[in-house]
Amino acid sequence: MNQSAPEKDEHSVIHSTFTIERTYPQSPERVFHAFADKATVRRWRIEGDGFAIAEFSFDFRVGGGEVSRFSYGGGPEVRLDAQFQDIVPDQRIVFSYRMAVGPQPMSASLTTVELTPSGDGTRLTYTEQGAFFDGVDSAQGREEGTRGLLEALGAELQKSK
Repeated sequence: MNQSAPEKDEHSVIHSTFTIERTYPQSPERVFHAFADKATVRRWRIEGDGFAIAEFSFDFRVGGGEVSRFSYGGGPEVRLDAQFQDIVPDQRIVFSYRMAVGPQPMSASLTTVELTPSGDGTRLTYTEQGAFFDGVDSAQGREEGTRGLLEALGAELQKSK
């Protein structure tokens, strides 16, 4: 009997929520700055070996947003369009964002980053509620990617200011 892989539903959506907690040895003010400062965000989120950046704009204020267009390893262009919904300095950032690969929408998400003092450092709680479209991306893949980004944030925070 010949079994073939099921065809992907061209109009499917998967809803998922995940939460990641990390503790950094830096203050909430320092961690918040790493999310608020354009040059710092660019370094830990979209720069690195194998990345080609086509566009990066960043306006950190409620109603402001980010547009990032980049590719990795000569692959297709990925685009992120984000809007900041709520900002409480040194405590909370809420943003919505849409991602696409080439012309194909990948996902739409609502993300909350909460920062609370933890000893001499900061406990970061990252919660993402996502809708992942047409099998182009997955909740598991996004969570793994986010874990990698939070590792990159930790490395950025270790750098002297």
